Amino acid sequence: MVKTWTMASKSLLPLPEKWHGIKDDDERYRRRYLDILMNEELRDLFIKKSKFWDVTRTFMKEKGFLEVETPTLEITTGGAEATPFKTHHNDYDLDVFLRISVGELWQKRLMSAGFPKTFEIGRAYRNEGSSPDHLQEFTNMEFYWSFADYNDGMDLVREMYIKIAQEVFGTTKFTTRGHSFDLADEWVKIDYVNEIKKQTGIDISTATEKEMMNKLQELKVSYEGENKERLTDTLWKYCRKNIAGPAFLINHPVLVAPLAKSLEGGGTVQMFQPILAGSEMGRGYSELNDPIDQKARFDVQQKLIDEGDSEAMMADTEFVEMLEHGMPPTCGFGFGERLFAFLADKPIRELQMFPLMRPKK
Repeated sequence: MVKTWTMASKSLLPLPEKWHGIKDDDERYRRRYLDILMNEELRDLFIKKSKFWDVTRTFMKEKGFLEVETPTLEITTGGAEATPFKTHHNDYDLDVFLRISVGELWQKRLMSAGFPKTFEIGRAYRNEGSSPDHLQEFTNMEFYWSFADYNDGMDLVREMYIKIAQEVFGTTKFTTRGHSFDLADEWVKIDYVNEIKKQTGIDISTATEKEMMNKLQELKVSYEGENKERLTDTLWKYCRKNIAGPAFLINHPVLVAPLAKSLEGGGTVQMFQPILAGSEMGRGYSELNDPIDQKARFDVQQKLIDEGDSEAMMADTEFVEMLEHGMPPTCGFGFGERLFAFLADKPIRELQMFPLMRPKK
C-alpha cells in the first residue's frame, strides 16, 4: 500500500535486543535515551513524575499560593544544613554558591514584603555523597504562608500528600523500603527526644557528647563530627528507619533547627517532618521571626563552621536586617522528588532522566 518512502534520519547502530534491553546499570544511565526507548514502564514513570509536580503546583495555586522564582546563585547558602557547590562570578569577581534550598531566605523576604502565600518548584544542589535516596541535584518545592504556624502546615501537608497519591498513583496505600502505610490513616505525632530515648536509651537533652558517641559505637553506627548537633542527628537517623508512618516528627531540639521558632521553655522548636517508610519526606516549621534570637543562632552555626563542620548553616546578616524591619508569623515547608521515588518504590537515581555520570576513560 506504500506509495512513497523517505528516510527521516540515519540509523547507523542497532537498537538493544528487543526483549531484554540494556541490563548493565552503567550502560543504562549512560545511554539513557535507549533505556527509555526500550522500557515502557520507565517511560510511564517519567510521565507520572511530571504529573506529580503538576498536581503539586495545581494544589498550591488552588490554595491561594503565588508561584515565584528566587535566585539559584547565592553569596551565603541558607535554608538547610548541607555542603554547597561553589563557583565564581566573573563579572562581579565574587565567589558564589549554588543554592541548597529552594529560596527559603528569599521567600521569607517576600513575607516581609507583604505577599501572604508563596511557593517555588525548582532545582537545589548539595555537594554531598550519593545513595539510592540522595542526589547532588534534585527538584524541591517550598511554600511560605504568613500568619500560619506549624499546626496549620501539618494539616495542609497531609491534605497535599493524600491528593498527590490519589491523583498520581490512584491509591493512598503503599509498600516501599520494607514498610507499608496508608496516607489516609491518622498521622501520629512522634516526639523527637522521646523517640530517641525509647529506641536507644539516650536522653539527648542531657547526654554528653561522649555518652552519645559510646551509644553510636555500641549500635555499630558510623558518624561524622563529634559536636552535639551531628551526634544528635545521627542518633535520630538510626531511629527513624524503624518508623513506617504516616507520622509527623515534632519537638526537635533548637540545635538541629536554627531557623525555627522556639516552643515555650526554649529547648525545642515548632518544627515538623512527615515520616514515611523510615525516612523524612519533607521539613517545615513556624519560622523564627525574632531578629535577636536568629542572630544568636547564626552565631552558633558560625562557631560550628569555624570548628570544621562543612554542613553548618552560613550566617546571613542581610536576612537578620530584614527581620529587624519585621516579618509576620510564618509557616514554611519543603519537600522533594524523594517523595515520588518512595511512592513509586524506586531508587531516586533511577527516576532521573539523565543521572550524572563520570566520563568514560
